[in-house]
Amino acid sequence: MKKACFYETLPNDNVKCSLCAHRCTIAIGKRGLCGVRENQDGVLMSLVYGSVCSTQVDPIEKKPLFHFKPASRTFSIATVGCNFKCLHCQNSSISQYPREHDGAVTGYPVAAESIVAAAIAERCESISYTYTEPTIFYEFALDCAVLAAEKGLKNIFVSNGFMTPESAEVIIPYLHGNNIDLKGDDGFYKEICGGNVEPVKDTIRLMKEGGVWVEVTTLVIPGLNDSEQVLRGIAEFIASVDASIPWHVSRFYGTYKMTDRPGTPVETLKRACEIGYESGLKFVYQGNVPGLGGENTSCPTCKKLLIKRDRFTVISNAVKNGNCPSCGSAVAGVW
Repeated sequence: MKKACFYETLPNDNVKCSLCAHRCTIAIGKRGLCGVRENQDGVLMSLVYGSVCSTQVDPIEKKPLFHFKPASRTFSIATVGCNFKCLHCQNSSISQYPREHDGAVTGYPVAAESIVAAAIAERCESISYTYTEPTIFYEFALDCAVLAAEKGLKNIFVSNGFMTPESAEVIIPYLHGNNIDLKGDDGFYKEICGGNVEPVKDTIRLMKEGGVWVEVTTLVIPGLNDSEQVLRGIAEFIASVDASIPWHVSRFYGTYKMTDRPGTPVETLKRACEIGYESGLKFVYQGNVPGLGGENTSCPTCKKLLIKRDRFTVISNAVKNGNCPSCGSAVAGVW
C-alpha cells in the first residue's frame, strides 16, 4: 500500500478523492468506486501500489497504437480494479475483481525499478499501463513512468480517459502515447459504464494539448452506440481536437454481461469509417476484422499505401522520417 495522490481531508475524517472524475467522497474504512483506494483513518491509501496482476510483452499495435513506433515491443502491466463497470468489459476478470470478490485485491509485489529493468531486458521501447484502467494504479504508474523516461523508454496509457484535469496534468510530462476509449454518447456512459462522457473528452483535449500522442478507440456495439448520430458525434469531436488523431472503430464480440448481444456487422464498421472520413479525420481503422485492409495506413494526401498490417503484425512500412515517400507529405505520428 501507499498513500494516495489527489485527495483532501473532510470533516469526520472523510476524504474526497480527485484522481478520477467520480471525485468520490469516502468514509473511514470505505473505498472509492474503483475498489482499490481506501480511507484508512482519514488517510487515502492505494491498495494496489506495486501489486501487479499481469505483465506481458505486446506488439504496440495491440494497444492499439498504429502511429507510434510501429512494430516495436511494449511491456504491458496492470493491477486489479477499475473506475468503470462496463457491462461489455473484455478484461472483467481483473478489472472487476475487487467488486466481485468481496473487496479482495490480488497481485504479486514488484518494484517500479523491476518493471523498468524487465522492459529493458525484453528489448521493449515502451511500457504500457493497460488491461485495466491505469488511472486507478496512478501512483505506481507514475513512479514507473518517471524511471522509464530517465532510461529512455516511452510511456503509454491505454485508458478510459475518466481522469481529472489535476491528475492528467501531473502525468502528461512523462506520457508519450495514450489510446483513449471514446465509447459513445452520455447516455451510453451512464447506462453501460457507470460514468459520463465529458471528462473523457476533456482528457483527450488535455493530452493532445500537452504533447502526448493520442489515438481514440470506439468499440461499436449493435443497438447501443452504432447509430449514425452517435458515430458522427464521436468523429466530429475527434476532428475538432485534431483531424490527425487516428480513430479505431472496433468490432464487438459478446463478453462479460453482454454475451447475448450479436457481434458488429462489418458493414456497420465500414459505415463508421466513412463517417470518420466525412467528418474530416485523416486516419480511420477497423479493428477486430482482419483481412479486409481496414488496418492499413495510407497517405491522406496522395493515398499511397504506407503501412500494411495483418492484425498486430506490420508487413511493410514505407514511412520515411515521418513523411510519405511518394508525395513528401508529413504523416502524423511518433515514428
